[in-house]
Amino acid sequence: MLLGAPIVKAHVAAELASARAAAATPTPDAVVDDLLARLADEFRSDLIGVLNGTGILLHTNLGRAPLAREALDAIGDAAAGASNLEYDLAAGERGSRYDRLTTLLRAATGADDALVVNNCAAAVLLVLDTFARAPDGSAREVVVARNQLIEIGGGFRLPDVLARSGAVLIEVGTTNKVHAADYARALTPRTALLLRAHASNFRIEGFTAGVSGAELAALGARAGVPVVEDLGSGALTDLRAYGLPHERTVQEALADGIDLVAFSGDKLLGGPQAGIVVGRAALVKRMRANPLLRALRVGSTTLAALGATLRLHLDPAARERIPFYRMLAAPLDVLEARAVALGARLDGLDLRAERVQGYTGGGALPLAPIDSIALAWHAPREGVDAAAARLRRASPPVVARVDGERVLIDLRTIPPERDGELAAALEAAG
Repeated sequence: MLLGAPIVKAHVAAELASARAAAATPTPDAVVDDLLARLADEFRSDLIGVLNGTGILLHTNLGRAPLAREALDAIGDAAAGASNLEYDLAAGERGSRYDRLTTLLRAATGADDALVVNNCAAAVLLVLDTFARAPDGSAREVVVARNQLIEIGGGFRLPDVLARSGAVLIEVGTTNKVHAADYARALTPRTALLLRAHASNFRIEGFTAGVSGAELAALGARAGVPVVEDLGSGALTDLRAYGLPHERTVQEALADGIDLVAFSGDKLLGGPQAGIVVGRAALVKRMRANPLLRALRVGSTTLAALGATLRLHLDPAARERIPFYRMLAAPLDVLEARAVALGARLDGLDLRAERVQGYTGGGALPLAPIDSIALAWHAPREGVDAAAARLRRASPPVVARVDGERVLIDLRTIPPERDGELAAALEAAG
């Protein structure tokens, strides 16, 4: 990566000023070393690739879902030149970017219609702005169970999104229990929506009661009130096939009669950041007509990557070409063989293959650990925190986790074809 002459010049000037102000004049070699360190820090402050050794498959801080090769190729094709983003090739006239993925999303989910915006929070905001605002501009009511008023990473709170949309929040039930009758009692002529939200990164267990999607959809149908589900992680595949507990899928939500389902593109779907809304065609049509949609729209590269990922989902034999599912499917013996080979390759370091547990991440299955194998670096010089910091300064940076007197690098979240880069980073850090 080129930093550019103005940035390099600024760092040279800063380093010379620091050298002049020093109590003891540094040697030329020391000045050069400090300057190179400054430039390396500048490089790492940009958006660069890292090796995820944390064991969190969908790590929000590390970009969530890595993309399939097919998705990367589609991005290259779409971004390299002109595309039919908003052009109808058959009619020879302007088309709509929102038509590009409709057929694929219908096929993948079974929905009547679909819409893609830039993230799931935007999808929820668009739903609320479309349906919870009366024609005269006044706010209407949205009914939500108290135990679903979630906060997720970055301080994103569902009540705040409701307030921003202008909707009036009506809480029902208690922290541990909510019943269909609670929703029914909350219905008024001002009710715009009944809203369900995915329990992201937490679970409430014990003396609890909830209302199923099918029950809520039936109540909404009787009352003539649309039911919306913010499904969050957005699974299209039953994760029990990978040894994990069941996670509600988009198809199941629609089969329950939910009118609109919103979910993320970059979590369990394994695609780019996007917010997807699927459901009843008449409701999606109203959302397409909302002027707010223009502020939330996605570009050609997102549509291209999402389309390529959806095509892989439509072919079960191709699903594990999506990196998230390839990580889930990696056998423990294969991971252990990689760890042993890396340890043998770097026999100057105390590296061992050890059994660990990782997690899905992305707000999904917070109580379901995934057995894995880590390359455990024992007793590195200068301590584990310093060793982990040296790995983060490698090229590419390696993000590991510290556990006691070990630095753990979970190999489930590092592609096997990058083991050579990992070895080089460990050698440099050792």
